[in-house]
Amino acid sequence: MHRRRRTALALSAATLLAAPLLTACGSEAHPGAAAVVGGDRIDVATVQAQASDVRSAQRTSGQSDELVKKSGQLNRAKLHSLIFGRVLDRAAKDAGVSVSRKEIQQVQAAAAEQSGGDEGLRTVMLEQRWVAPDQIEDDLRKEVQLPKLAQALGADLQTPDGQAAVGKALTEASKALHIDVNPRYGSWDDEKVQLSTYKAPWITQVTTFQAQEPEAGA
Repeated sequence: MHRRRRTALALSAATLLAAPLLTACGSEAHPGAAAVVGGDRIDVATVQAQASDVRSAQRTSGQSDELVKKSGQLNRAKLHSLIFGRVLDRAAKDAGVSVSRKEIQQVQAAAAEQSGGDEGLRTVMLEQRWVAPDQIEDDLRKEVQLPKLAQALGADLQTPDGQAAVGKALTEASKALHIDVNPRYGSWDDEKVQLSTYKAPWITQVTTFQAQEPEAGA
């Protein structure tokens, strides 16, 4: 249980490589929308604002040019994250899973400890996951939800069968939300649970942070 509570960042925009569709008519029906998920809009302005926060944070880094160059798909990455968060919320709700603020704070504290403190965590999240400081808590919410969803399904995320079980739950949630994406961002793939133009699997075997249990006798 201790290990499960401290498992941090099973999702990682940095390691995702290890790893909705607005027609012309739909676009006119939802002007200004980047996507419609479960009948709720995600505005283009929201996506752009999140991307702008990341760009502002990147410019304060000594590696700003490199960070900006590497994050060329930033707008798509942000839209993907916003949609995936809602899909995960739906899958968690369907499985009877809830997440508390305390759980998120525990994951954040563990991640900060492994990163050399809060500043280290902010640096890692910005450089590896394209997450601005004020977006960290929302991003880490997924780190709590995903393993709890797996637990509710009796699935082990470290095994192919466990990943398939959770993937099935996410796909079902995705389909139920009838995700519709502005064509400028691509389309949403329910089976892969990702934007067609942004390769971002929902799970990766390699984590950015992983709390290690003390060795016996240590």
